Amino acid sequence: QVQLVESGGGLVQPGGSLRLSCAASGSIRLYTMGWYRQAPGKQRELVATRTMFGSTNYADSVKGRFTISRNNTKNTVYLQMNSLKPEDTAVYYCNAVMRQNDYWGQGTQVTVSS
Repeated sequence: QVQLVESGGGLVQPGGSLRLSCAASGSIRLYTMGWYRQAPGKQRELVATRTMFGSTNYADSVKGRFTISRNNTKNTVYLQMNSLKPEDTAVYYCNAVMRQNDYWGQGTQVTVSS
């Protein structure tokens, strides 16, 4: 069992930046780590993933603005978010997947507003 705890969310103005962190209770070395988000009234959607081999995948809406990274020594995954837009407002969730194991954090709110 892996517990995931997100942090780093908050209120930011359009064009600003935030860095989200996701701390895992155990080793994430073999996991594909990801960030997802859910805006009010919408389904949860993929933001970015990073495999154990370093391969990344991004939603088209965040390409060039967001960067996912991981530190396996610290069992932490990050999401650097730049040039934030109001439509990025959502609860952001961390995810860890390895075979049949699929874990989620509780989420952190990101609000982009002037």
